[in-house]
Amino acid sequence: MSHIIHRSLRQVPPLAAGGEGITLVDTNGKTYIDASSGAAVSSLGHGHPDVIAAMHRQIDRCAYAHTAFFTTDVAEQLAKRLVEGGPQDMGGVYFVSGGSEAMETALKLARQYWVEMGEPQRTRFLARRQSYHGNTLGALGVGGNEWRRRAFAPLLKDALRVSACYEYRGRADGVSVDDYTAGLLDELETTILRAGPENIIAFVAEPVVGATGGAIPPTPGYFQGVREICDRHRILLIADEVMCGMGRTGTMYAIEQDGVAPDIVAVAKGLGAGYQPIGAVLAHKAIVECLRSRSGMFQHGHTYIGHPVAAAAALAVQQVIERDDLLARVRSRGAVLRRMLGDVFGVHEHVGDIRGRGLLLALEFVRDRQTKEPFDPERKLHAAIKAEAMARGLLVYPMGGTIDGQHGDHVLLAPPFIATPADLSEIVSRLSDAVEAALVVG
Repeated sequence: MSHIIHRSLRQVPPLAAGGEGITLVDTNGKTYIDASSGAAVSSLGHGHPDVIAAMHRQIDRCAYAHTAFFTTDVAEQLAKRLVEGGPQDMGGVYFVSGGSEAMETALKLARQYWVEMGEPQRTRFLARRQSYHGNTLGALGVGGNEWRRRAFAPLLKDALRVSACYEYRGRADGVSVDDYTAGLLDELETTILRAGPENIIAFVAEPVVGATGGAIPPTPGYFQGVREICDRHRILLIADEVMCGMGRTGTMYAIEQDGVAPDIVAVAKGLGAGYQPIGAVLAHKAIVECLRSRSGMFQHGHTYIGHPVAAAAALAVQQVIERDDLLARVRSRGAVLRRMLGDVFGVHEHVGDIRGRGLLLALEFVRDRQTKEPFDPERKLHAAIKAEAMARGLLVYPMGGTIDGQHGDHVLLAPPFIATPADLSEIVSRLSDAVEAALVVG
């Protein structure tokens, strides 16, 4: 009997015994291809010798030093690398232990900035429907995923909401992509004006939507329009790159591909690639300088921020990505995987959309391809596909409620950056078998 409060209290998952490259093995000796890198985490796969060696060196040197008393060389090196390689005009980094902490930190940093600027009336965040920005109360309040919010709604500070940039579902027949995008931007500005721009702290969005929507990229020009509107109304732009950042889409930051720079960006998952729990918040130099010249501090903190072993792991991960030119590989392998998925699922009667960027791709499943009608939520198709995939030694990241928190099913693929074309072919083959089996069972 397990004494862990597992994600499901009705079953205990297999015991992981080890991992190497893109595979994990359980205590029964069964191997699994990690086609989702956990939750888009293990970008270098499992057991990478350079990262493990860096962690050992740091443990031998200094395993922990509280940031109220010390900084460490590895944390300083990592911060320097992130700022220098980050979006334009980033001025500082705040380290945390994961994605939800990163988003909670970003929200508090944005609020404190406006307080110190003499505008304490700014108390509202603006975000998109069906968004997800973390499970802590502040982040959950900003997020728009109703299923995740429902039980905790009385505890949450709600945000202003606008439509998601979800072309597959949102763009009507006969409407051009440009007109669809313009409509979203008009809705954003109308919502800002209705609430009063002087009351809004920031607009929060994932550049490429991850878990809840399934690798939904923005339409061309969307984030350029968002940036322009935020600038015009003096509203901060927070990019949630917890899942889509750190090279996952083929550039170190996903929003690079949209030609704009946010004021604050949150990263996690791929930052440490699963070797240690670590996240980070990068802030524009104007925000950092504002706090430095006024209160002289950021009123926030956790025990394990800037943990030296986590920083050493993340630094090694970033060095490997640069040394081995893995961003170029993500772009090329992403194109290969996209083509393979298209060959197998492109005309599948129950696959409505294949989408994403780089090695963050997803399939959205539909009951009727013509009408885009989703499957009955009671069927839990996404969960059935996960189970059938695991039975075939394949790990994918499924989610239900894609459309509105209740309806819709998708499966996310986010293989490690080191995956070969042969690996990708095997992933698609096993996924195809799993999908067909799940459809038959249902």
